[in-house]
Amino acid sequence: MTVVDDEPGLADLFAAWLEGTYEIRTAYGGRQALDVVDDGVDVVLVDRLMPDASGDEVVTALTDRGWDGGIAMVTAVEPDFDVVELGLDDYLVKPVHRELLESTVERLLERATHDGPARELLALTSKRAILETRKSEVELTNSREYRRLTRAIVELRDRVDGSAVGLDDAEPERAFRRPEQGRW
Repeated sequence: MTVVDDEPGLADLFAAWLEGTYEIRTAYGGRQALDVVDDGVDVVLVDRLMPDASGDEVVTALTDRGWDGGIAMVTAVEPDFDVVELGLDDYLVKPVHRELLESTVERLLERATHDGPARELLALTSKRAILETRKSEVELTNSREYRRLTRAIVELRDRVDGSAVGLDDAEPERAFRRPEQGRW
């Protein structure tokens, strides 16, 4: 696992929380992250705003190179509808507590055990959940990206049997709901 943040104290704190359970690599910027992340890394936790290369650029570069691990954005930046297009699996808004970080990593590792469409469905439902917890009903209704995301979830759900992702007939996002996501 790699923790990426341009604030060394925060990167080191996140790494300390996860050490002992996971092998941790720490990068103090986006460019360094691209040097550190290889096929031996299963999960990347990346800040969004960094001066040398943004988290968005890191996510895009990892996706472009075919890296297939789980990515969670951990940032103080409120999510906007552009997260729909980012190749990430989850989005956490700082400040985050230890238990949330640990459960996010566990969830990302669990998702990695699923095949392509099931894994994509889980990532899309996470994006929808974060948007639904951070955006108003009016913003959601007026967003083309959100409508496209919702259609993609329906289409994928039709292709993926719920049992293939270890879920019953309940919506996948309910299985991955975080405590701060109280909309359900």
